[in-house]
Amino acid sequence: MLDLLSLDDFVTHSAPAGVMVRRRHQPLVDVLYLESGTIVFGVQEEGRMRHLLGVMHAPCWLDAAPALAGQPCAVDMMAQTQVQWRSVPVDRLRTSLQQWPADAQGLVTSMAQGYCQQAALAVSRVAQDAVARCAQWLLQHAEPVHANEAISGLAVHLAQSKRQIAAHLGIAPETLSRVLRQLRDQGLLDGAGKSLRLPQPESLRQLAKS
Repeated sequence: MLDLLSLDDFVTHSAPAGVMVRRRHQPLVDVLYLESGTIVFGVQEEGRMRHLLGVMHAPCWLDAAPALAGQPCAVDMMAQTQVQWRSVPVDRLRTSLQQWPADAQGLVTSMAQGYCQQAALAVSRVAQDAVARCAQWLLQHAEPVHANEAISGLAVHLAQSKRQIAAHLGIAPETLSRVLRQLRDQGLLDGAGKSLRLPQPESLRQLAKS
C-alpha cells in the first residue's frame, strides 16, 4: 500500500516507552504506521502488559488488518521503546486499496480477516486460561458442605482478599472479579462475601482441565 499512499502527507506522533498506543475494542478511525521503535501487544491489565502475545518492530503497520476488516483492535498495544508513528485515516487507507486490482484487493481483505480471527482467538485463549486457573484454585480450596445442611456439595471459604488470590493466580484483581461473575452466570458458583458454594463441581473440573 505504500506505493499508493504517501505517508509524508500525515502528521508524525511520538511517545516514550510504557505508553499505550492502542487499546482493545477501540473503534478505529485511523490506522497507525510505526516508523521507529518497538511495540508489544497482548492483554493489558492495571497498566501492565499482563499477557504478552507478540512484538512488532518498525517499520510496519500496527493495525491495518482490523482497519481493513472493519473491526476494532483486538489487542492492547504498548510502546516497549521510544516510538514514532504516523496516523492515517481509515478511509484513506481503504481508498488506496481500491486502486489495486480486484484479485489483490480480495487477497488483502481475506488476509486481514484471517489475522483478526487469529488475534481474537489468542485473546480468547488468554481469558480461558484465567478461567481454568480460577477453577483449579476453587477446587483445591473446596470443602464438603456438612451433611446436615439443606444444600449439599462443595464450598469455599475465602480466607484471603481477592487481591491476594489474584496475585497468587498471576492475574489482575479485575480479571478475577470478571471470572467469578462468569462462573456465577454459568451456575458454577453461588453465594456472596467470603463463602462461595460450588453447586456443579464436575463442570468446574472440566473447566480446570481446559
